[in-house]
Amino acid sequence: MDKYLEYILEQMKMLLAIDSPSGYTQEVTDYLMEEYKRLGYLPEKTVKGGVLVDLESGDRANGVLLEVHVDTLGAMVSEIKSNGRLKITPIGGMNANNAEAENCRIITRFDGIYEGTCQLVNASVHVNGEYDKTGRTFDTLEIVPDEPIADRKAAAALGISTGDYVCFDPRTVITRSGYIKSRFLDDKLSAAVLLGYAKYVKDEKITLANRVYQHMTVFEEVGHGGAASVPDGVTEVISVDMGCVGEGLSCTERQVSICAKDSRGPYNYDLVTSLVKTARDMGLSYAVDVYPHYGSDADVALTAGYDVRHGLIGPGVYASHGYERSHVDGVLNTFLLLKGYLG
Repeated sequence: MDKYLEYILEQMKMLLAIDSPSGYTQEVTDYLMEEYKRLGYLPEKTVKGGVLVDLESGDRANGVLLEVHVDTLGAMVSEIKSNGRLKITPIGGMNANNAEAENCRIITRFDGIYEGTCQLVNASVHVNGEYDKTGRTFDTLEIVPDEPIADRKAAAALGISTGDYVCFDPRTVITRSGYIKSRFLDDKLSAAVLLGYAKYVKDEKITLANRVYQHMTVFEEVGHGGAASVPDGVTEVISVDMGCVGEGLSCTERQVSICAKDSRGPYNYDLVTSLVKTARDMGLSYAVDVYPHYGSDADVALTAGYDVRHGLIGPGVYASHGYERSHVDGVLNTFLLLKGYLG
């Protein structure tokens, strides 16, 4: 499996390097379209902008849809302040407490990209006597563009305007001990796992018992990514998303997590049981957990009215929606669970 793990990590780094907060995802989906074609598939762009691909073998009447999302957290300019700095509104679950001091990019609609930093208003400790007492919110943070801007007019002259996207640096690192640290492992790490599985099926000429589709969604972080584009004949939808790691849960970053229930309710009992049995029989390192604050594309597919069984798996990820951490072992266990369950 070494060559597939190497490919997954390579694709993860490529995907993480492409800015793609919810609603600004064309560049990342264009990349995915080309990568699937390079692997030998015929991907389709959905009307909403996601990528749907058929792995081209198996029973169409009992299809399995694997869903990951390539949209991430981010922000949008909500106001150009009188001093030319930018007030922002979050996209998805971006948290002000861990946005502070991050480098970012301001994506203008017509005038290019500018760099900047997310800072506390009046960020100099030697000047601001209330620095430690100030709560970090999107009312007390601002984007400081790396341009000589002193007022609203100067910012507007550069083409910066309300509605422009603000994209944060992922800061991707793979340590010598195999830990993967980056923003937006949720869910580009799992997207890379799906690419690795697609490569495995093609390279090894695997004939699948059930038709398998992959859907890279682009609005998961705002709640409606999986609400459309479930192919005819699909009876199971499995979200491959980040597995939760934290107090009260048993999963670590080195395991594949199988979710029994999230904040929207329980996953399909029979499907969860099949996934657990597969992981157990294969001797994988796995955990079964209940996620207290979570929702997935598979949940949304049911909410949209699709009559399917649903499940959720993924590599363990710590510090979700912040500077996240996983491990290559968690990646491998997730890949192997897909391989064992699907063929």
